[in-house]
Amino acid sequence: MSENGFPTLIGLNAFHGDSAAAAVAGGRFRVGTEEERFTRVKHWAGLPEQAIRHCLAEVAGGDLAGVDGFAVSRQPKAYLARKAALALRHPRSLGRALARARNLSQVGSLAEQLGERFGSTAPRLYPVEHHLAHIASAFFCCPWEEAMCLTVDGFGDFVSTMLAVGRGTRIEVLQRVHYPHSLGLFYTAITQYLGFPKYGDEYKVMGLAAYGEPKFVAALHRVAPRMADGTFRLDLRYFRHLREGVDMTWEGGEPQLGTVFSLALERLLGPARLPGSALEQRHMDLAASLQRVYEERFFSLVRELSRRTGLKRLTLAGGCGMNSLANGRLFDETPIEEVWIQSAAGDAGTALGAALFVQHSILGKPREFVMEHSYWGPKYGEAAVSRALADGIAACGGEDGDFGEFLIETIADEGRLSDQTAQAIADGEVVGWYQGRSEWGPRALGNRSIVADPRRGDMRDLLNLKIKRRESFRPFAPSILEERTGDWFTCDYPDPFMIKVYPIQPHKRAEIPAVTHVDGSGRLQTVSRQTNPRYWSLIKAFEGKTGVPLILNTSFNENEPIVNTPEEALACFLRTKMDRIVLGDRVVRRKR
Repeated sequence: MSENGFPTLIGLNAFHGDSAAAAVAGGRFRVGTEEERFTRVKHWAGLPEQAIRHCLAEVAGGDLAGVDGFAVSRQPKAYLARKAALALRHPRSLGRALARARNLSQVGSLAEQLGERFGSTAPRLYPVEHHLAHIASAFFCCPWEEAMCLTVDGFGDFVSTMLAVGRGTRIEVLQRVHYPHSLGLFYTAITQYLGFPKYGDEYKVMGLAAYGEPKFVAALHRVAPRMADGTFRLDLRYFRHLREGVDMTWEGGEPQLGTVFSLALERLLGPARLPGSALEQRHMDLAASLQRVYEERFFSLVRELSRRTGLKRLTLAGGCGMNSLANGRLFDETPIEEVWIQSAAGDAGTALGAALFVQHSILGKPREFVMEHSYWGPKYGEAAVSRALADGIAACGGEDGDFGEFLIETIADEGRLSDQTAQAIADGEVVGWYQGRSEWGPRALGNRSIVADPRRGDMRDLLNLKIKRRESFRPFAPSILEERTGDWFTCDYPDPFMIKVYPIQPHKRAEIPAVTHVDGSGRLQTVSRQTNPRYWSLIKAFEGKTGVPLILNTSFNENEPIVNTPEEALACFLRTKMDRIVLGDRVVRRKR
């Protein structure tokens, strides 16, 4: 229950993509995780039951009675009149609107479902408008008492964009952009047109954009024209979601989204690319054009918000807050001087935002928390590692020793562990690095990572073909010692959450080809000795051996959600071509 005068709250993103739970207790964020980490289904949508159980175990001893309230980042009653009027004007979309209403009814009965699943009367449930939860997830985690607040995504509670200002424990909404207009849906439509139909594929188009030229900007300006007030509209001729509706599946599994773009878009741009077919230069140019037009509209929103508020600090959230290309250009293209984007800026982060909104804006509790790192997920100790080894490597019994293809060793001295692992990376090994608590959000930030040598020109192809098994055009990210950022990147602004792309210093690019994208940029993570001393120590040891203060970092997975348990990490290691895995203090390496 209450701790230090603060309530114990669990926030939820439920019956929506990237379902998640996050617990706030004693005035601070304590634990949070996405349901996909347990179900092993990417972007899992539905009730995040296992994530809730994990949060309950951490803050309430597993007992629902130990929680003062739940907060959910959905408000089923929001904008009912607007929804009804729009549905009546477009009767062809009514059937799909009814399907969305059934989804909202799931949210409306959430308290009863929680009681049924957890065998007790559920505490009070606070519904929070989706975009207010997005804004709260950034502003109430930032180090500032006052800031501009912007959230941009597809849709949530009939809104796609919200401009606001945060002061203390209050959020004042200045403007909303309502359905059917959405920058997120604009990006999704062109992503689908380019042959990437799966939910969440937009990041692939961001990687593809670097290979093209923005030759289709004029055409895409027609698809998403700018308005005089700094916002935007969609030319709805090019979209299906209003006139016909789009099928969406949000309950118990991978989210599914039907085709968003209309035949009019193909008449404008030419035939859509079929999934799996060859990528042509035209497709790369379209990706570059999409990114350019998105950035123009996005920067216009930021400039307008700064003009209205006179502020220079920005907090950003929403699915479009994960557009690291645009984020990296904010300082060059807008008046802002500082920006804050938390590690789960997308829909999963609304679970935390909903809980923080209730704590501060509804219950009036003061702010006690600043998010300095992303390590808020599950942690498994050495006993779990030993069990995983015993089950995964024949005859080892979880012990150290020589077991056929594998050598297992415990290295309790952190300096020696860092030194040995750094030498392995410098020698060309690919290493699975599994430590401590998992990351909150979609990025692997040094606790559930695969790490490798950024100096090797062949490393990108090696990882893509033999381990990650993904498209060859997708780049890999560098993790760099925070204090060395300005030496290697043209912008010296820290980013511990790997959510901005900066140009790499031109004279450094040839030294680190594996993490230098074709346009000379890198999506960096700055690593602080204070927030992740073991990962910092590894990179520092690599610098000592090579003179390069950064390593290649990619998520620890193989076409699946990032590994959660030691068993999953070891299984990924065993079925791929990684050379070694470091599970806490236990090192398993393949014999050469």
